[in-house]
Amino acid sequence: MPRRTPSRTVPGELALIESIRTRAARTDSLSSALKIGIGDDCAILRPKPGHDLCVTTDFSLENVHFHRDWHSPQSAGHRCLARGLSDLAAMGAEPVAVFLSLALPAHTPAAWVEDFLDGLLALAARHHVPLAGGDTAQSPASNRNHPGLIAADIVAVGQLPARSPRLRSGARPGDAIYVTGALGGSGAELLSLARNPKKSRSFAAPKAAAPAHPHLYPQPRLAQGRRLRSLAHAMIDISDGLSTDLAHLCRASGLAAELDEAALPIHLLAVAAQRSGLAPSALDLALHGGEDYELLFTAPPTARIPRSIAGVPIHQIGTMRPPSRRQPLIVLSTCASQKIPIAPAGWEHFRPENRTK
Repeated sequence: MPRRTPSRTVPGELALIESIRTRAARTDSLSSALKIGIGDDCAILRPKPGHDLCVTTDFSLENVHFHRDWHSPQSAGHRCLARGLSDLAAMGAEPVAVFLSLALPAHTPAAWVEDFLDGLLALAARHHVPLAGGDTAQSPASNRNHPGLIAADIVAVGQLPARSPRLRSGARPGDAIYVTGALGGSGAELLSLARNPKKSRSFAAPKAAAPAHPHLYPQPRLAQGRRLRSLAHAMIDISDGLSTDLAHLCRASGLAAELDEAALPIHLLAVAAQRSGLAPSALDLALHGGEDYELLFTAPPTARIPRSIAGVPIHQIGTMRPPSRRQPLIVLSTCASQKIPIAPAGWEHFRPENRTK
């Protein structure tokens, strides 16, 4: 399957694999840790001396994580890889290789797969990480009228100095809570796409990845994660929503949290969504919207946390505190000087009301 093949659908598996291998070979030099890439039964990685490997995996499922009618294939590919790289960022890791497994319906357009790889490989090149292997399969048709769904699984491998990961369980009482970037933008853009799916076609090219499109082209905070590795006590990426991911961190650390409403960095798209009536509340999008892929971390109140890292602002938004049976896990100190409980209300699979994530 050469670039821009006139074929209307994906060719046989061997041709598909050869096409991916040819394109992925251009990324082999991006990491010194990759010794053997696509072409053998296994890839071979060799981390730097004194470093540990960390591994994460993430599904991207059609009609769950993306819609072909809503998301360009470039956006779907970018988002597939961004999910895995964001997990590495939350550990403070440097990416060394990624692996992609694709399940495709029999009559998937060849151009869709090519454009999907455009989006994925453009992001891989930006962060100097090679595509080192994976797998392909034909997904089954569910019935005569439905040809089947696309599933993409990304495995991301990173390295970091031994004994230096930033875990969810590392927060301490009195720690300040911080986030990178802004919150609620991805949820706001998703609402906009749901109203007018054709809008996404205006942002199909990988070069369109920009802060103006936090849902279509989220940016994993790898540089920020590596810098924060020496400053933070605990860290997690905001994939399921601030309320849900902060709850994960609280439970892992055995602590509770108090957020400051006035300090929350709300994305301009979330504010616009409220003003236009697309969303009832920008604050709700910031707390529960999900898929912002910013870093949420805690650090000692005396730590010298920079105001920005590599151009991405950092905001202090609250404090970790000891747990109490009489107090909720998370409270929000409002601009009206009230303290209201915040229940985790971000994304959770198997909840019937959930939409595309």
